[in-house]
Amino acid sequence: MKASELHQKDQVALNKELSDLLKAQFGLRMQLATQQLTNTSQLKKVRRDIARVRTVLTEKANQK
Repeated sequence: MKASELHQKDQVALNKELSDLLKAQFGLRMQLATQQLTNTSQLKKVRRDIARVRTVLTEKANQK
């Protein structure tokens, strides 16, 4: 997800997105631990998406 798309969302939607990404990251980590994950680059993508969402949330909090 691009940062420009995240800037258009409100805090409720961003928190929902963050929650979904954290659940996805947990699932991917479990797949990795049980040798079921074939595309390990997904972990990196999800981790970076989480960072993007958290950055936008912080920016929105500091604007107020």
